[in-house]
Amino acid sequence: MASTNQSPFYIQAEKKFLLAQNNEEKLQYLEEMIRECPKHKSAEKMLANLKTRYIKLKEKIERTRRVSKGASKKGIKKEELQVAIVGKTLSGKSSLLSALTNAKPKISDSMFATTQSQIGMMNFSGVNIQMIEVPAIESEYYDKGLVHTADLILILVDSIEQINEIKKKLGNTNNKTLIVFNKIDLLNTNEKRRLEATLKSHKLNFVMISAKTGENFSELKEKIFSGFGKLRVFTKEPGKKKSEKPVILESNSTVKDVAEKILKGFSKNVMETRIWGPSSKFPGQKVGLTHLLKDLDVVEFKTR
Repeated sequence: MASTNQSPFYIQAEKKFLLAQNNEEKLQYLEEMIRECPKHKSAEKMLANLKTRYIKLKEKIERTRRVSKGASKKGIKKEELQVAIVGKTLSGKSSLLSALTNAKPKISDSMFATTQSQIGMMNFSGVNIQMIEVPAIESEYYDKGLVHTADLILILVDSIEQINEIKKKLGNTNNKTLIVFNKIDLLNTNEKRRLEATLKSHKLNFVMISAKTGENFSELKEKIFSGFGKLRVFTKEPGKKKSEKPVILESNSTVKDVAEKILKGFSKNVMETRIWGPSSKFPGQKVGLTHLLKDLDVVEFKTR
């Protein structure tokens, strides 16, 4: 496509275009070629041709995206707690999913390597959390519908500038979000301190991590669960240990809500309830069905 009168910058962009591995990369380098193409009269036809190619390629990407959205939802059963990992290409989404869950996504240094949503399960204190790595937000395969139905959106970034950029592309959403600043293994102590101060000054809900080394993963897992605004309540039978797996409840839930989640109508058979934990005045306190619970409470039911 290049003429002998093109600038070195145009020629470089054209080489990148010819070597591009997918349509997103091609679109990106077409933009560069349009930007670098001379604007004088003899180049008008060439510039018009580039713009036509750009429009057609963009339309093709949109068609592929619409088809991909329908296909990506097939086979993804939403679990009780679902997190969508959203970020730009090469931000470390696959590495993070692999490190946090049982999933084994393909980890690549190539741009836009993830073309289908990847699913994994993360266990946190007996709670299973469904984690979904969504293809890059600037990709033709990005699934906006899936992201907007998730209980929590994890916005993965490796620069301050990406935060607002991704938020704009997310559009209007009432979903809870958590900013996860990745690749802090590349920063020294002073750079980490300055970054933390900047994020705090913007009053963001954030955590700084390294998907490569696992730095601050404990804090990340805590913030992921707290981001749901849910309660973990353990149950026990008289004379036995508490359950290993907690019941997940909405905040402001009562003892009755626990009983009804175990089995509909179960609360009618409850004769006595005792609790241990944050909401109890003392271990084994007797409470009624309307008692408000707190995270990590233990509830014991005696039935008729």
